[in-house]
Amino acid sequence: MLLIKKRSGATEPFRRSKVIAGLAKATQGRPVSEDQLALMAQGVEETLRASGKAIINSEEVGKAILEPLKELDEVAYLRFASVYSEFNSLEDFEDAIASLKNHSHS
Repeated sequence: MLLIKKRSGATEPFRRSKVIAGLAKATQGRPVSEDQLALMAQGVEETLRASGKAIINSEEVGKAILEPLKELDEVAYLRFASVYSEFNSLEDFEDAIASLKNHSHS
């Protein structure tokens, strides 16, 4: 069983449905299908399991979501990153947008 260690220190079993719910919030109103969300959540789970760890920090889950989300939909990526990375200012968004622009040009 794969366990997730939350920021509070508590652990809970990994639930793909929780990843899908987070992705659904980030992609709300975007041209992303439920099938795409399910595939992405499966990929995230496979990535985490491939680490070989029994307990994964919630930060690692967020990172495993961000990279494929960046490829899927940049607006959804910014939405998710703003919550996951706890954006507190306009500069945080500007930095993330600059990173996206650099990524798309490479």
